[in-house]
Amino acid sequence: VQLQASGGGLVQAGDSLRLSCAASGRIFSSWVMAWFRQAPGKEREFVAAMRWSTSNTKYADSVKGRFTISKNNAENTVYLQMNSVKPEDTAVYYCAASNQFTMQTTEYYRWGPGTQVTVSS
Repeated sequence: VQLQASGGGLVQAGDSLRLSCAASGRIFSSWVMAWFRQAPGKEREFVAAMRWSTSNTKYADSVKGRFTISKNNAENTVYLQMNSVKPEDTAVYYCAASNQFTMQTTEYYRWGPGTQVTVSS
């Protein structure tokens, strides 16, 4: 199964943006789907995750209350709704899959190519 993120672009601070991550095949109920991001010169960091079977979610403190992760079971797609974006949200955003409900990058074994999000001030 391959993951493909899309929906990035150039937005202004305070705007909203929705990213999508489509899986080429079935997302299994045991999977945890997550979003990470990597800004220039920085390490990749956790943004949000959702356990596919229960829809339980977790968020990084930096995005809590602004970003929402959601899913479409029928389309094997996970979304990241980004509201009230800030310049510090500028990064390449990646979706990933794991069997662990974790924020640890190293626990995710399936990654898709990223999508660039740029927030201007």
